[in-house]
Amino acid sequence: MNKQIISTDQAPQAIGIYSQAVRAGDTVYLSGQIGLDPVTMQLVEGIEAQVRRVFDNLKAVTVASGGSLADIVKLNVFLTDLGNFALVNTIMTEYFSQPYPARAAVGVASLPRGALVEADGVMILG
Repeated sequence: MNKQIISTDQAPQAIGIYSQAVRAGDTVYLSGQIGLDPVTMQLVEGIEAQVRRVFDNLKAVTVASGGSLADIVKLNVFLTDLGNFALVNTIMTEYFSQPYPARAAVGVASLPRGALVEADGVMILG
């Protein structure tokens, strides 16, 4: 099976050894996004701004992949404070509509660059 590397300047460039996304057939694997501004490559301030930036970054990569957030079938959200889970749910309704993707929310001790939230996912095209 051929794989295609997805890259866009509308989302932060990789800060490690990974691609923003990889397409294999009709499946696109979206790498984790944190609240980095793609222009400045700096983390935005505060949990609400970071959650929105994460979803904006994921959206940019889905578009570069030829799809949209609606094509995500599995979303993983990582939070350094699960007390922010309700906020993630509220903001998610601005980016996703029913039927929602399958999702996991995981509490973690820390994230890259001191981020408060990270999300990755899998999308299906076609």
